[in-house]
Amino acid sequence: MSPPEQSILPPAVPVSSVRGVGEERAKLLARLNIFTVEDLLLHQPRRYEDRRKFRAIRELTLNEPATVRGTIIAAGVKRFRKGARAMFECVFDDGSARLHCRWWQAQPWMEDWYTIGREFLVFGKPDSLKPRNIDHPETELVEPGEDEFIHVNRIVPVHPLTEGLTARVMRTLIWRALEQFEYSIAEPTWSRGQAAGGQAQGEKDEALLTEKTRASNRHPATWPARANAIRMVHFPAELTDVEIARQRLALDEFVALQLQIQLRRKKFEASAKALPCGGDNHLMKPFLAKLGFTLTTAQTSVLREIRADLGGTHPMRRLLQGDVGSGKTAVAACSALMALESGFTVALMAPTEILAEQHFRNFSKWFEPLGIRVQLQTGSRKETSLPVAGCKEPVGNGNSQRTGIPSTLTIGTHALFTANFDLPKLGLVIIDEQHKFGVAQRETLVRKGNYPHLLVMTATPIPRTLGLTLYGDLDVSVIDEMPGGRGSIKTFVRAAEKLPKVFEFIREKIAAGRQAYIVYPRVEVADTDKDIKAVTKEFENVQRALAPFKIGLLHGRIKPADKEKVMAGFRLNKIQALVATTLIEVGVDVPNATVMLIENAEHFGLAQLHQLRGRIGRGTHESYCILISDALHEEAQSRLKILAETNDGFKIAEADLKLRGPGELLGREQSGLPNLRFGNLAEDLNLIRHARELVKLQLDFGRTGVS
Repeated sequence: MSPPEQSILPPAVPVSSVRGVGEERAKLLARLNIFTVEDLLLHQPRRYEDRRKFRAIRELTLNEPATVRGTIIAAGVKRFRKGARAMFECVFDDGSARLHCRWWQAQPWMEDWYTIGREFLVFGKPDSLKPRNIDHPETELVEPGEDEFIHVNRIVPVHPLTEGLTARVMRTLIWRALEQFEYSIAEPTWSRGQAAGGQAQGEKDEALLTEKTRASNRHPATWPARANAIRMVHFPAELTDVEIARQRLALDEFVALQLQIQLRRKKFEASAKALPCGGDNHLMKPFLAKLGFTLTTAQTSVLREIRADLGGTHPMRRLLQGDVGSGKTAVAACSALMALESGFTVALMAPTEILAEQHFRNFSKWFEPLGIRVQLQTGSRKETSLPVAGCKEPVGNGNSQRTGIPSTLTIGTHALFTANFDLPKLGLVIIDEQHKFGVAQRETLVRKGNYPHLLVMTATPIPRTLGLTLYGDLDVSVIDEMPGGRGSIKTFVRAAEKLPKVFEFIREKIAAGRQAYIVYPRVEVADTDKDIKAVTKEFENVQRALAPFKIGLLHGRIKPADKEKVMAGFRLNKIQALVATTLIEVGVDVPNATVMLIENAEHFGLAQLHQLRGRIGRGTHESYCILISDALHEEAQSRLKILAETNDGFKIAEADLKLRGPGELLGREQSGLPNLRFGNLAEDLNLIRHARELVKLQLDFGRTGVS
């Protein structure tokens, strides 16, 4: 079959170019974000039906999905009592048995659609076998015609739909689009000469690219051509073809994404010259001597990487990952000292005032003896550890003496984004808990200086797939070693009926001199779901349960001054238990707190629960995390079981990504997630790695685009 002469490249061609798509149908497709031929061809099926052999109705199995083909022999609306919602029911017969199908909210169109004598394909899970019954099945009218071969006697796709657009129509439109435009679908640059087993032609670099691509390809079979993959994903010869085609189309997406990431990095490196912030150790040595503990091997290794970046030719762009309590703050302090030694100022940004204030206390204690001014800039507070007029010069021969700029570390929250905030000679920006900020916010702060170095830190381990995509323009360092001398953390999952015993256990620990956190998912009880507990209501209950011990309350609606008063009391053990929301997820470091009770635990993400659990286990005493949940659904129980079985934040993050997806894992604040149709950020690690290799090869050969 030769290519039709009228074929043109489909990406920008309106979907109305497909035979059968008029003005009204184009409006329906627009609801599904289908505007072009390419959008239609990349409209991924949500499932497949093997219609080469239908299941006989008499062979249906309880709760097992199946497709049957039958004729309606009875249909009608049933009303059980006056005012009750109407149910629509019809009975199908295929010659082997009868199947009852019910829709519990009858619609006016149903009586005209499901009429006696019409033949339908019916898909669903039987919930009863006596009689055989499926509630709310998916159905498709059998209409013999010229395109009947598209819908039966083959494996057929079932696509996402919208009201007014049937599965049969969608399938037909995609078939027609393939017939019209399949020969116009171009191969991306990375696969030319490789797809469908072809050989590169022309220049030597093209042949070399193909050779390296083949060598690095981890897939067991040769990749199909892109056009062939699109046909396979909609109309596979066998179900095994679907995954091969999906991976090929996913690889195209990941290559395009990696090209964007790596080009952005190359453009940045070409235009930005690094500030010399490698330091000379005149502040670092006295700091480490008085730190009170020795850095771990992992911390030391990461600091070598950071020092090399700070003294390199391009501005540092580094992501520092480390599990809760691994010592990222000490690494941040050493990194800041390198820049300060070099005569530059440093900004450290935190997502909450509590964390910013904790950093202010710690860095003031560490840096004041070195003559370094530490400033706090939040929405409600602005403080300086040393008076500006009396600011000491740094210990030793500091560069600030030559520049006339005091050695300054400014710590703040989103207040650092404000237009009127300015820090002269900004050499290093450190962002703590990066996942709490959007990518655009990060860039806003960096643009305040003359391409300062950037160190972003997170205690929420980032799954490798996200690290290679969302943070693909950053170099990655990992602190994979915990400091010694920490008590172990034991995690338990308990039902709400065990709460009296749990509070008795907490009383015992408090009586022994320890402290506890008690966390709830909400500030106030919501009318829509009164079963989810809130701190404002439960505070009094906790006070009664733990009397006569002193209980504190902490949530986002409390005034900043009152928050600080409560936290100060908790740090000094004047408050023995803190009833709080996730406000304490980051920025709270009280080594004496050894118990973490979390109610309605199923309403938190795994990574968030792990962060909360990280508030305990910071001292030498054994610690206990107790998760209270009455959730019966399997997913919630599986998530909590994972947390109970491991303290490894990276394993937890990988599990959270698979269970909830990247959007939920990263939170609403995070922007920059790629829009993928076929790629799966939870499963496609090898494809993402392969895409990175392919793009590096492309850029090595001077290619800058994919078609």
